[in-house]
Amino acid sequence: MCGRYATFGPVSLSRQAREALEQMELDIISEINQREPQYNIAPTQKAPVVVYREGGYHVRAYHWGLVPHWAPDMKFGAKTINARADTVATKPSFREAFKKRRCLVPASGYYEWKGERPHKQPYFIHDPAGDLLMFAGLWEGWRESPDAEWVHTYTVITGEPGKVSGDIHDRQPVILPPDLWSVWCEAPPADAQGVLTDVPEADLVYHPVTKAVGSPKNKGPELVEPIDL
Repeated sequence: MCGRYATFGPVSLSRQAREALEQMELDIISEINQREPQYNIAPTQKAPVVVYREGGYHVRAYHWGLVPHWAPDMKFGAKTINARADTVATKPSFREAFKKRRCLVPASGYYEWKGERPHKQPYFIHDPAGDLLMFAGLWEGWRESPDAEWVHTYTVITGEPGKVSGDIHDRQPVILPPDLWSVWCEAPPADAQGVLTDVPEADLVYHPVTKAVGSPKNKGPELVEPIDL
């Protein structure tokens, strides 16, 4: 699973990413650089997502942990921070969002733990050049009553790990290359399922980080810095 990640500036982008964003008419560099850096995004917290709504792309801050419209309360989102790529199209919690509300989750990298308690060691997994990653995600709207305000939530889709991330964990976020960003958000459901099935392996590296990342109360840039073991 992916239970912690980070999104912070200054944002670095590959040439392919810049071209894709230009076609999407989305200035994600300014959007993220102007936001407070988030070095330890935890479930239920708000973080930026890229949504396709009303014919255009927008960056919005949604709560992590997808809450379907039929859920009894927001606590439901604590168990839906991730959706498996192989069941996301059919599982009741996610299938409606998969049809109509797919999104991108920008990340500078994510954390994963290796080992056994109480000695589990966290690692920060990221692009070798520090370029921004885009996770495949879904978003939903929920409200407590018909006259209440909408609350928006999201989930990160996970799949099989690559060769590098597989050293740490048996799952990883589905990381989309730039040429699939708009396809994922706009394509019919059948084509979107194909994206999840055929997504190429992302180029990733990792390094050990402080165990302080285990507490959501810790939010500083030192959380992503390499440490010696």
